[in-house]
Amino acid sequence: MSAYCQLTGVKPVFGNNVSHSHRRTRRRWNPNIQRRRYWLPSEDRFVQLTVSARAIKTIDKIGIEQAVARIRARGEKV
Repeated sequence: MSAYCQLTGVKPVFGNNVSHSHRRTRRRWNPNIQRRRYWLPSEDRFVQLTVSARAIKTIDKIGIEQAVARIRARGEKV
């Protein structure tokens, strides 16, 4: 899945466009997904993560080591 955050698990949300005449058509709201490369000092390598903008702020706050630990705890390969 392309529009999926590895850290927070956020993915597209679906709903309706509602026109003035109240006709409904399906639409989707995509999360702000970015591909970021982080240096992982414990493994002495770079890791490339697909994360949302909110997850980038979370990584800045908790650190990349703990963020990778959370991703691995969810069962994803990094």
